[in-house]
Parts: sequence; structure tokens; C-alpha cells
Amino acid sequence: MAVVTQQICESCKMEGREAELAEILDGMVAAPATGDPRVHLKPHRRHRGSVVVPLTQYPGRVQVFKQVLAPRQPKLVTHPGYEWLYVLAGTLRLIIGERDFTLRPGEVAEFDTGERHWFGPADTNTVEILHLFGPHGDQAVNRTEPSTPT
Repeated sequence: MAVVTQQICESCKMEGREAELAEILDGMVAAPATGDPRVHLKPHRRHRGSVVVPLTQYPGRVQVFKQVLAPRQPKLVTHPGYEWLYVLAGTLRLIIGERDFTLRPGEVAEFDTGERHWFGPADTNTVEILHLFGPHGDQAVNRTEPSTPT
């Protein structure tokens, strides 16, 4: 699907059909139905083809987003908080300080955002992730243990 997405994106950009590209990307992100008619999840277009869908709206608590990130140059940033990333599709490049990681679907990362960091596609294709951002000091708590073979 990533190859097809890349071909559609390149075709739309070359033909000046950015609005069509945005509509295609919005459909691909597919904000989930909530079952509550009062809740309307709306994709927001970001930097050059990236799309973000806020899945929660709890001020001061962990925020959850589904994101499709388009290729871009790394620019390391710092800010207060803690982040968790889960790769749904594509390949994610994560830079934390001097360390450089590549994550694939099903892999996760968590880190303190007070350390210089950047994440985005590891190649020229988009990457789809679940992105959780919480206040400084919040960390994931693993309450399960891996099964031991019998």
C-alpha cells in the first residue's frame, strides 16, 4: 500500500492536484467512527502531505493521535513531555540525541521529549503511526509479563 500511496502522491503533486491529494490522504487516515454523534474526529493536514487525527482531547493528560507522516528533512527539537510511538505501516526513523533508530510495523518507542529528537519516514514513503504525548513524568507502565514457554 505504501508504494501505491507514493505513486498517487507523486502523480497528484506533478499535476497540481493538491486538493485531490489531501482528500485521498484524509480518506486513507480514516478517522474511526466513535459511535457517539457528538464526537467528530477530523483529520488535519500538516507539513507537505502529513495528516494528523486527534483521537483524544483531554487537556493536561495523555493525548493520542493517528498520524500519516510524509517525507521531510530531520529537524531535532526539545520540549517538555513524554512520547510513545507505535508504527502501524511503513518504516519510521527516530533520532534521539545521537542515537538513530529504524522502527517497522508493530514496533514501539518511548522517550523523554526533553532530549533532542525527531521522527518521520525512514525513506521516501509515508509512515503511519499512533502517537501518544503526555505530560513530563508520565511513563508507560507494563502490567503484563511475557509468556514463558512450557
